[in-house]
Amino acid sequence: MITGACETGSFVKPILNFIDGKFVRGKREFADVNPADGSVIAQVAEADENLVDDAVQAARKALNGEWGRRGIRERAARLHKVADAIESRFDCFVNAEVADTGKPVTLASRLDVPRAAANFRVFADAIKMAGVESFQTETPDGTRALNYAIRKPLGVIGIVIPWNLPLLLLTWKVAPALACGNTVVVKPSEETPATATLLAEVMQEAGIPHGVYNVVHGFGPDSTGEFLTKHPDVNAVTFTGESRTGAAIMKAVAPSVKPVSFELGGKNAAIVFADCDFEETLDGLSEAVFLNTGQVCLCAERVYVERSMFEQFVEALKHKAEKLRQGAPSEQTTELGPLISAQHRAKVLSYYKLAHEEGATVVTGGGVPEFGNVLDKGFYVQPTIYTGLAESARCVKEEIFGPVCHVAPFDSEEEAIVMANDTEYGLAASVWTTNLKRGHRVAQSMNAGITWVNCWFLRDLRTPFGGVGLSGIGREGGMHSLNFYSELNNICIRL
Repeated sequence: MITGACETGSFVKPILNFIDGKFVRGKREFADVNPADGSVIAQVAEADENLVDDAVQAARKALNGEWGRRGIRERAARLHKVADAIESRFDCFVNAEVADTGKPVTLASRLDVPRAAANFRVFADAIKMAGVESFQTETPDGTRALNYAIRKPLGVIGIVIPWNLPLLLLTWKVAPALACGNTVVVKPSEETPATATLLAEVMQEAGIPHGVYNVVHGFGPDSTGEFLTKHPDVNAVTFTGESRTGAAIMKAVAPSVKPVSFELGGKNAAIVFADCDFEETLDGLSEAVFLNTGQVCLCAERVYVERSMFEQFVEALKHKAEKLRQGAPSEQTTELGPLISAQHRAKVLSYYKLAHEEGATVVTGGGVPEFGNVLDKGFYVQPTIYTGLAESARCVKEEIFGPVCHVAPFDSEEEAIVMANDTEYGLAASVWTTNLKRGHRVAQSMNAGITWVNCWFLRDLRTPFGGVGLSGIGREGGMHSLNFYSELNNICIRL
């Protein structure tokens, strides 16, 4: 159970599993590390295969029991109480998220925690308005028949969450799953276990029955993640994270043909035309490249700029990057935090090195900042901009997932579209132009799940969200989420 998070952002007790309404230890523990300074902030109880089974069985019992018998309006009312409880413990969630992820406190306060509460409210309201199809048809003998659909819970849902936006993405999946009457077993990233466990306390406060929400901590292969996704009594799996992990989960669920919903990686492109609003575009793309230290699946790692303004734009983006304030996540002035772990920093730095080997011109960055204090033990890297790479370079093709982009010129709209679409991924894109017709035309040409025009990261939670290619399977948001977490059954009555 988490204590002390409100005051200090550190946890004086182990972060435990949460199964059937109780906090449960595991057979062993692992360290939860603060990425800002490398310190251990908590020990986390790892769930073995037996504990995962206990969690799934608790979820199955709740599905067939009190939660499964509750009507839509009562479930929706409970989810609103969850949202209220998140807001009442706002500082607790902010401090836990900052300590786990290293993201700036200002970002967690304006994005992650407010969005967590909003997710519960949006889907609580959406399920009350969700309609189903009905048809009155003529039969061959001249009589009529009424066909109508009913919405049933899909069952026990295995939810596997990444470390970059752990609370936001956790609630993005848990809220619609519970709204539809399912029960869940959540496996947070081993890097960011705190807020999923804190949410368990909130679930209790909001009166969510035991077994509806369960949390099991651990790792992926040969650990908690694999035990959960392979469990025969899990009815569906939803995952956000790396494409390779998605492929491994798909392999795990294949024998039982379970439904899956995957939001995976991206190597997202931005196209900047010379007629754009220069300052608006500069501000938008600075955020699109560097928000959350580039650790957002929607971040732009490939920026294509019309040649006539290429040098001007690269120089302006360089100044933006160099003005970003790196520092302690708890400081209000900090704009760029650390990467999540030493392992991930090593990966990002390996791409910095590879870019040099592939012939890149370093516009800015490419290394590790020095603070002269305890932050030097953290996992920081410099915001980095490259130019001069071939479109076939690995640094242009492979997702880096750090505060980095490659900027390349283009001469025509057609050329920009071809380069932007030359990727195995297809999650997001952005187009920057004041020409409305061009904005529509280019956006509709993008092979991406979502394309922004003159903006980035602007979301209506009712709209479809997801990717194509290596970026995922399925769509989330509004009715798209509700339909995934529901079993639609048709009933045909001869009149």
